[in-house]
Amino acid sequence: MIGIKELYDVVVIGGGPAGLTAALYLARARYRVVVVEKEHFGGQITITDEVVNFPGVERTSGKALTETMRRQAQSFGAEFLLAEVSGLTMDGDVKTVQTSRGGLRCFGVLLATGAHPRSVGFAGEAEFKGRGVAYCATCDGEFFTGKEVFVVGGGFAAAEESVFLTKYARHVTILIRGDGFTCAPAVAEAALHHEKITVVTHVQVEEVSGNDGLSFLKYRNTETGEITEYRALEGDSFGVFVFAGYEPATGLVKGLAECDAQGYIVTDRSQKTTCEGLYAAGDVCIKPLRQVVTAVGDGALAATELERYAAALQKKTGLYPVQPAAMPKEASAAPENVRQTDGLFTADMLSQLEAVFQKMASPLKLKLYLDDTPLSAELKGYMEELCGLTEKLSLEISSEEMEDFPCVRVCRTDGAWTGLAFHGVPGGHEFTSFVLGLYNAAGPGQALDEGILSGIRSLKPARIKILVSLSCTMCPELVTAAQRIAVENPGVTAEVYDLNHFAALKEQYKVMSVPCMVVDDGKTVSFGKKNIQQLLELLGKS
Repeated sequence: MIGIKELYDVVVIGGGPAGLTAALYLARARYRVVVVEKEHFGGQITITDEVVNFPGVERTSGKALTETMRRQAQSFGAEFLLAEVSGLTMDGDVKTVQTSRGGLRCFGVLLATGAHPRSVGFAGEAEFKGRGVAYCATCDGEFFTGKEVFVVGGGFAAAEESVFLTKYARHVTILIRGDGFTCAPAVAEAALHHEKITVVTHVQVEEVSGNDGLSFLKYRNTETGEITEYRALEGDSFGVFVFAGYEPATGLVKGLAECDAQGYIVTDRSQKTTCEGLYAAGDVCIKPLRQVVTAVGDGALAATELERYAAALQKKTGLYPVQPAAMPKEASAAPENVRQTDGLFTADMLSQLEAVFQKMASPLKLKLYLDDTPLSAELKGYMEELCGLTEKLSLEISSEEMEDFPCVRVCRTDGAWTGLAFHGVPGGHEFTSFVLGLYNAAGPGQALDEGILSGIRSLKPARIKILVSLSCTMCPELVTAAQRIAVENPGVTAEVYDLNHFAALKEQYKVMSVPCMVVDDGKTVSFGKKNIQQLLELLGKS
């Protein structure tokens, strides 16, 4: 027997513009919908510093735009869940979406998982990822301040992000395989006429190499065969940013729905896939243009079709999910069970904290290690306000010495350290990962299958340092995975560092990209986001 309280009309997988738009349309039409996102709501567009081509919005950031979308959907009763989807059961009228926080039952599923940056495959690309080769200008541009930078690609991202990189780089050279940019002329013009940008066409990168960072680049003219080599000055290095398109995140539907040779999902004009009850929207679909505005259109169309689909199944099964209730206009006020504050936390942050505090099985103690710097004062104020919101958290200022101030350690009430720590102030994208860390440390924590748990508990002791940027959208997944492992294995610690405040670590481990994971003080240094399974495999080899 299916409980009505646990049943959704639609589960949306992916919290980017397509998924958020669908949630808005469905909730506004009084259909119960939940958006499941494994990292952060907003999607890839959140790494875009400036959005100027979204109709009706003259100028904004990707993060601000999608946060407005999320709040708007929430105001009509859409629900949101941070969890990783592991599988779909699409048989029958009621489908099941398996997540790291349990199964979700629904009539219809919308896949809006987007895409991730594509590698080119030149020699040295994989070897120097995080040590000179990067894929996100917002996350990693600062690491190349005053340095020469090369951009590989000729599309929208290459043109736009090259201009952004001039904020940091001494000079930017764009290497395009074709005869020019493939994006809109207005976007290309900004790069073509920028005083700090040189555009080279008909070239293909063959090789990069170096020691701690990149010192050598070779590219070939595709028409003449001429080879060009660039060598950094003695003791210097440079960066290579790859903007070569994206690979669709369609692994969940392999074997369920038809995809093309590149992995993009096949849909009809109503965004319906070849699998009954499964729709797709945004960058996972076959489409000629991948922009926020087209993702929004996909989401709206898919939602209206799913409304019809859910209504038909309601009538057929006699099952009617609880309708969402629009939030009152005063909904920006703090949740009822969280103490009011005029300080650091927004209404959305308070709502997220409220959900966590309610579920925490045990109280926790936050132990602070401070010095006399302004950053320590900021961390102290942040944690005082956080602990003031609930009786589940208490605060202690330690007099013990610590190598890297300031720091907050997550401890049990008896003072025993859980293995979780943050150096700096856990703001930006790391706010959510810090909150999830509290939930996992207090219990019951995010659900894990027995195979994963067994793998975690069999790991040898390991000291993990994760070096992050608060603006990086790829860091939280690795942080959350490492923290989850540390909670379950007392021999593993997971300490997060805001690299903006710990330049010595940047130099020590030659970090030119985030996230960077350092195991046992440098025994293993790895770059890029990783889920729990990938992290288990890496730690098992260490």
